[in-house]
Amino acid sequence: MHLEIKSGFQNCYPFMNKIELLAPARSADVGIEAFNHGADAVYIGAPAFSARAAAHNSIEDIERLALYGHQFGAKTIVALNTILTDAELVEAEKMSWQLYEAGVDALIIQDLGLLQMDLPPIELHASTQADTRTVERARLFRDLGMTRVVLARELGVEQIRAIHEAVPDVEMECFIHGALCVCISGQCYLSETLTYRSANRGECAQPCRLPMDLLSPQGDKLLVRQRHLLSLRDMNRSAFVEQLIDAGVTSLKIEGRLKEMSYVKNVVAYYRKLIDQIIARREDCAHISDGQPEFRFEPCLEKSFNRGFTSYFAEGKREPMWNFESPKSMGERVGTIQKVLRDHFVIDLSVDALHNGDGLIVGQQGFRLNRFDKTTNSCFPLEGVQVCRSLKQGQAVFRNLDIAFEQLLSKPSALRTMPVDIHYSAFPDKVVLQMSCYDREKVTVEMEGDFASADRSQRDNIIKQLGKMGGTPFRVHSIEIEGDKWFVPSSKMTELRRSCVQKLLEERLKMQSQVRKSFLLPDYKERAIRLDARGILPTDFRANVMNRKAFEIYREMKIENVLDAFEIQPNKEGMVMQTKHCLKYAFGQCPRYTNPQPEKLRDENYKIGQELQLKIGNRKFILKFGCKNDCISKIFTIFAPQN
Repeated sequence: MHLEIKSGFQNCYPFMNKIELLAPARSADVGIEAFNHGADAVYIGAPAFSARAAAHNSIEDIERLALYGHQFGAKTIVALNTILTDAELVEAEKMSWQLYEAGVDALIIQDLGLLQMDLPPIELHASTQADTRTVERARLFRDLGMTRVVLARELGVEQIRAIHEAVPDVEMECFIHGALCVCISGQCYLSETLTYRSANRGECAQPCRLPMDLLSPQGDKLLVRQRHLLSLRDMNRSAFVEQLIDAGVTSLKIEGRLKEMSYVKNVVAYYRKLIDQIIARREDCAHISDGQPEFRFEPCLEKSFNRGFTSYFAEGKREPMWNFESPKSMGERVGTIQKVLRDHFVIDLSVDALHNGDGLIVGQQGFRLNRFDKTTNSCFPLEGVQVCRSLKQGQAVFRNLDIAFEQLLSKPSALRTMPVDIHYSAFPDKVVLQMSCYDREKVTVEMEGDFASADRSQRDNIIKQLGKMGGTPFRVHSIEIEGDKWFVPSSKMTELRRSCVQKLLEERLKMQSQVRKSFLLPDYKERAIRLDARGILPTDFRANVMNRKAFEIYREMKIENVLDAFEIQPNKEGMVMQTKHCLKYAFGQCPRYTNPQPEKLRDENYKIGQELQLKIGNRKFILKFGCKNDCISKIFTIFAPQN
């Protein structure tokens, strides 16, 4: 007899275009929840040398994460993407082997010196810090043996398509969501200049998020006072996911290795559902890992940390992408103020409800909601009289902390399982249990015994005992039963089921290990000698070279006289930032593009030329606009040569 327990599962076929959803993890526990909520891969910081120094993890925790992901055929990728000194290069080499033995599937690197070291046979991905924004760079990193390039965030869909068409044999990974660096990745030296904390060393102090003044070129006229002029909104390319897939993107990446658990749960779940909808209606796309998550909440991007959203050049054109008012989270718009009274205000609500304890923002004022009266839509702030003094009718109200949503995400909020087909056969002298998953892994367990004939069918109890998959990554898809008239004690069936599940899990992990260890590491040095990288890689401090091995590989690629990295330059002078964020456009004075909602200068009649000054704290910088240079603005230290 055959009993179908659950149907409708979308299987993962070993062909077609497989799409990877790549999630961030500040810790192993966050990474495990990312897997539970549908991530096909997770990237996490190494014990040292990752571009988020505050998010490092032990080898033991990374091993635990990798093992958990491998049961779903999902990958763990480790960021080892800072620039390194000679001593650190040796330590990083040792660490790469420890990570490989721990089960890690790939390393993200920036420092080319690593290519000259004795690395394990593991996939290498060129970090976004390597600034891959041209066909030539993508081809170079492919020829150096990289299996994947993490594309520059500034690239639009058509630019990405052009790179894929020119270099189809390298995987492309691109960011689709999260915080944005205002600078072109790998080319920011502002933090090092102001605080001696290097972005390329994983210690960025984020001075771009600070309030600053905008001055005339000579510094004698104040144009803007204390606004967050370099602070960008957060990326949200959810509307462009399918276009990015069609453009050749393999891995869709969520930013956030410093983000909390609830952020990762919510954002991963949102994009998992979105990608699954695309896969469900397209025959040319498939999942890259196994298991279907079941969510216990409805994901909503606006409910997690965001500074407002931008698609960030996805269509190749400019749009308002900044948030000059605040680098803090805006959250979701929940309504408009109708009336302001002494200690509370009435809101025209655009969401279902507010909750006591919610965090609200009106203008630049943030406050906690002490009480919400749903009968009158009255909001009573915790410090009611003080808050209400500055509120006005018609102001928009945002919620950056939905207390009920956060409480929901603080509990188990998703269960990811894989379908198992079970065949049960009972005989007078033995019971045979077979399990298969996706018709790929099949295992059989036998139990000998002396089983008596039962008075009636044992079918219901067999289904009950074999269906108990709780605590495992499996769920029953079907059960086929033969020999339901033989009495097998429930304890024996439980023992049989557990043994079979364990064997099935071991078989899946064994297969994953075989796939991972079949990778062959190319001979990077042999390839480098045949390459000519002149005109492709920079030769000044933007090459980000701090160690002897990196200098060697540059010379082998026909590049001589490479300067030391900015971090070890004796004088912190020069260009400290390149950015596609343009203040001339923001203030409505771009000669090429019209800004429909321009910001205002203190002197509305002031005409911006080709440069201005920025004052950050007590330090002044020169800002030169890139109207004739692919719209890339540059920021220089005040006494630096301005090339």
